[in-house]
Amino acid sequence: MHKKIIFLALFSITILSNNILLAQFNDYGIKGGLQGFGLLPDTDFPNEDVKPSYLARAFLRIKVFDLIDAELGVGYGLLAGDDPSNDLWETSIIPADVRFLLSPFKGSVVNPYGYLGAGYMKWKIEDKPNQQKYASPFKGVLEDDYEYIAPIGLGFEVKLSSSILLDISGGYNYIFTDDIDYFNTIDSPLKGDNDGYWNFGAGLIFVGESGSSDEDLDGLTLDQERQFKTDPKNPDTDNDGLIDGLEINQYTTDPLSADSDGDGISDNDEIRKYSTNPNSTDTDGDDVSDGDEINKYHTDALRIDSDFDGLADNIEITEIKTNPTNPDTDNDELKDGDEVNKYKTSPIKNDTDGDGLLDGEEIFKYNTNPTKADTDGGTTNDKEEVIRGTNPLNPEDDIILDISAPIVLEGVTFASGSAELTPEREKMLLRVLNTLNAYPDIKVEIRGYTDNVGKASSNKRLSQRRANAVRYWILNKGISPERVVANGYGEENPIADNSTKEGRRLNRRIEFVKTN
Repeated sequence: MHKKIIFLALFSITILSNNILLAQFNDYGIKGGLQGFGLLPDTDFPNEDVKPSYLARAFLRIKVFDLIDAELGVGYGLLAGDDPSNDLWETSIIPADVRFLLSPFKGSVVNPYGYLGAGYMKWKIEDKPNQQKYASPFKGVLEDDYEYIAPIGLGFEVKLSSSILLDISGGYNYIFTDDIDYFNTIDSPLKGDNDGYWNFGAGLIFVGESGSSDEDLDGLTLDQERQFKTDPKNPDTDNDGLIDGLEINQYTTDPLSADSDGDGISDNDEIRKYSTNPNSTDTDGDDVSDGDEINKYHTDALRIDSDFDGLADNIEITEIKTNPTNPDTDNDELKDGDEVNKYKTSPIKNDTDGDGLLDGEEIFKYNTNPTKADTDGGTTNDKEEVIRGTNPLNPEDDIILDISAPIVLEGVTFASGSAELTPEREKMLLRVLNTLNAYPDIKVEIRGYTDNVGKASSNKRLSQRRANAVRYWILNKGISPERVVANGYGEENPIADNSTKEGRRLNRRIEFVKTN
């Protein structure tokens, strides 16, 4: 009856264990080991005195499913005991069996299991008890034979290393015969049960991992680790901060190289820090490697034009020599790209034509040509014209007068008897203005003269009005009044013959004289 209870208990454990939450122990393809057991016979004779009984066993285990291993084992042992008259009996046994092991509670270090199996056993009576006292029951008893066996039990494995486990187990082996102790009650009036034995022992298991195991939990099976030549005991073979499984399955990087593309940036930094492509040396395709962009030039490895100036980083670095992180390298208020592609100015020189004006000023403020120092070609560079107040786009106002001696303002003429300037005046008066702007410290006198036609007093007043007309024109151009005086001298100091028409025209003149 007690054997049936054991069977039912183990069967219940097996059924209930299917509902237990599992944890991974180790995924081994094959295990082999040796076990040593102490045995306690369970026969017709009560064992009042325990006799040395033992079993040595070798076995192989293979993985069948996640929860179940199959085991093939063979052993050699000795069962011994006393009959009721204290007469010793001994039986040698050679069991061979197939077992199925259920491991419902697998952990990382300890793996408990239950087992159930079937087999065949060779046995032989080596030492018989005193048969004379039990003549009737010995009718038809065998001394040696082969018989079926049914092992059942519990055990657990303890991980000592990645390749060695300690196995501790105990159980019961049911033998389908009652002749083991050379005493058979099956056919006698005593009506006993078949024989068996209890076993308790330990052993060492040597393991070989299966191709589907993943000891380092990096997401790669052992077969895959062998294929990719990664370290199956190190989840990050190249120590780049990315586990091997992610490198192969997600990022397609080389798990054997911390820098798969050889650009000077580790795969981990490319993925998690810079978001660059760890499999491309030049993520943005600008002909500058990611490593140089990040470590040397400090440009954006994800953007061809880091500073948005219209020039690719590579062009700025290798050809134009501009700063790829500054859209206006020379700080002239023009983007480098516009200077190169639109205005044809130098992006590394803020005053391309050397006229003293920034390229940006010339384009946006003065509308001058930043590649030509004298935009209007009038002999005076653009900045000097700006300082003078003349128009750098008009060559006519570039010329200044020689003020070392009094100058007759040719072209500043008047109709006879009039103080109104004629249209021809503009060209010469611009030169007067240029001169005053060119020499901001000088003071001048505007002298007015007439011909000798009419009264002298009238001519004097007329000449004053003419001189004043010129002075007012100059003052209207922004010259300080303190710098310019106007005086009329009438018909004094003629420079030509008043008896001729041409002479009189020449005498109706304005002179420009430096006074300090």
